[in-house]
Amino acid sequence: MIRYHSTNRHLENVPGIVAFKETVSFKEALLQGQAPDEGLFMPDPIPMLDVKDILALKGKPYADAAFLVAAAFLKDELDPAAVRSVVDDAYNFSVPLEKVYGRKYLMRLDQGPTASFKDFAARMMARLMSRFRDAGRRLNVLVATSGDTGSAVGEAFKGVAGIDVTILYPRAEVSGIQQKQLDTIGANVVALSIDGKFDDCQDLVKRAFSDPDLVQFNLTSANSINFGRIMPQTVYYIYAYAQLADPGDEIVFSVPSGNFGDALGCEYARRMGLPVHRLVMPTNENDEFPSFLNSGLYEKVSPSRACLSNAMNVGHPSNLARFFELYGGNVDRTGCVHKYPDRQEMRKRIFSVSVSDAQTRETIKSVYDRYGVILEPHGAVGWKGLEAYLEGVEDWPLCCSLETAHPAKFPEHVTNLLGIVPEPPPSMQGIEERKGEAVKLSGDYFEFKSYLTRTLKTRD
Repeated sequence: MIRYHSTNRHLENVPGIVAFKETVSFKEALLQGQAPDEGLFMPDPIPMLDVKDILALKGKPYADAAFLVAAAFLKDELDPAAVRSVVDDAYNFSVPLEKVYGRKYLMRLDQGPTASFKDFAARMMARLMSRFRDAGRRLNVLVATSGDTGSAVGEAFKGVAGIDVTILYPRAEVSGIQQKQLDTIGANVVALSIDGKFDDCQDLVKRAFSDPDLVQFNLTSANSINFGRIMPQTVYYIYAYAQLADPGDEIVFSVPSGNFGDALGCEYARRMGLPVHRLVMPTNENDEFPSFLNSGLYEKVSPSRACLSNAMNVGHPSNLARFFELYGGNVDRTGCVHKYPDRQEMRKRIFSVSVSDAQTRETIKSVYDRYGVILEPHGAVGWKGLEAYLEGVEDWPLCCSLETAHPAKFPEHVTNLLGIVPEPPPSMQGIEERKGEAVKLSGDYFEFKSYLTRTLKTRD
């Protein structure tokens, strides 16, 4: 049986942390979001997949890949028919794999309801939470967003019985379209506009989870601190490999990285048996991770730097705790390293580079000029990271870079650089006419706590 433990379970005599040494089920990890000691839940053992079963997915719909992964993780807690129902309902949109040149591909994760890769994890998570929650007891989802997570989670949970969602976003660091999406979801979803950075929003959420005064509100997370977000994100890599690879192939994935949940999905997919040659994890100018791989010293970027790829403006990625654990180390939510991981092994498996805003702009323009492919800033960071790997390390035959948001979500950048207006997908049409406003808060924890205490419900 797969059980879930905390990344902080081995910590002793650390002020403010009482190590959680127990294990929990997937259901408990999903509904709690974060471990009681502020660590992140990790599965043990990691389920294995047969490469033959992966290759058998060639030509099959995305939901089939999602079923293969989800059934492996949920076999002890949900029957196959229920898992099938969840994935078929969650994944009813296309997942294009666009050839750029040779065997170098772009995986477009921008065709869902909010034109963002966050739709994939949020939609499965919402359906799993709906099945697993205790009847009659309200579930309150808190989510910090640097751009796309909030709207994806909000749309995924909108109208789901028994669940309310509160979204926190940094007031000055989301695009106009992103803010419009967040502010106007409505129904059981409320947006809070925070005077601060994404890291401030994330810290407010984490403090709320560990606050005993808020226990009665049955709080959980839909950020990638929740393993219920990570498990669905392993599916991209299984699906892409099945469609692109021949037997015996190994693949390089490039994943634009901010809070590291997306890249962690690739790390888990590799550990489940997927033939991943190298995971490329480019960041924007928040360069704490590539700096660590190069120097061996981890120092978070505080405050985080505001970049064009705003959803990646993260100075201390939450999921670094899981990466460190997988390679034998430990770092807590404040960025304090208690034990360094095996950096030599990480460097064998992972390549990371920081991409400047100037390089991001240059990549958007050069990729369009050379290949006729339109990228937005996050996808451009991913592609530039892949180019840096291919030019500086090795020219690997089969590669796939992730495009994580639709270019129409960043029309000002695309238009300024390319002179064209990207056509919005159906999910974004008419968004300007939507009505709604966020609640404005300062970023002070006690003001946030007071707001939650006044507004959250405990029962259906």
